[in-house]
Amino acid sequence: MAVPEALAGLTAIPGVRTAAQLSPGPAAPELLTVLPPLAKLLPGGGLRRGSTVAVGGAMSLVLALLAAATRDGSWAAVTALPELGLAAAAEFGVDLERIALVPHPGAELTGVLSALVDGFDLVVLGPVGIQPQLARRLAGRVRSRGTVLLTVGPWPGADVELRVSRRRWHGLTPDGYGHLRSREVVATSRGRGAATRPSSVRLQLPGPGGAVAAVESPERRLAEVAG
Repeated sequence: MAVPEALAGLTAIPGVRTAAQLSPGPAAPELLTVLPPLAKLLPGGGLRRGSTVAVGGAMSLVLALLAAATRDGSWAAVTALPELGLAAAAEFGVDLERIALVPHPGAELTGVLSALVDGFDLVVLGPVGIQPQLARRLAGRVRSRGTVLLTVGPWPGADVELRVSRRRWHGLTPDGYGHLRSREVVATSRGRGAATRPSSVRLQLPGPGGAVAAVESPERRLAEVAG
């Protein structure tokens, strides 16, 4: 397959390996690591190789998923997402040395995405419109290569759909003074197969200092106090 023009500079990025080196072999782990507060949202507690995961409602959740995977040694590529802030990604804990960026794939989107799927453990795709027939073809490639495709926005036939809702910021006084310290959200997952039953967790996304943390329910806190 010819290398799309949009990928011409990837080989010059320090640390980026060839597709043959990056393609998962028989010994590759079945799951890519996620941060512990997010494990409940995903079948098996991680990002399953060969799956498509659609994320809606918060770019911060995408960064949180990238963080643990890259810190655990996985290689990731991000395409069609020019607004991605590397400073914000680093604050979430993303290892920038394991990220390749293709901000503007242009008319070569399909070729770029196919090449990235062939060469990286995790591929993040920005909010672009994908026809169902093309989505099925690309999902088949994702399965055969053992990659994880993480989409910002909907994806036809996604294995797992993650959504963030009920956002509430903390840190301001009733008069509107102070500093924003953390944001509490509800993250919900649903999907196919093992992910058919919806699951929800309350998170600090981000929490104080930028970390992702689970929010304990009042019932659990009361039980711990009583114990």
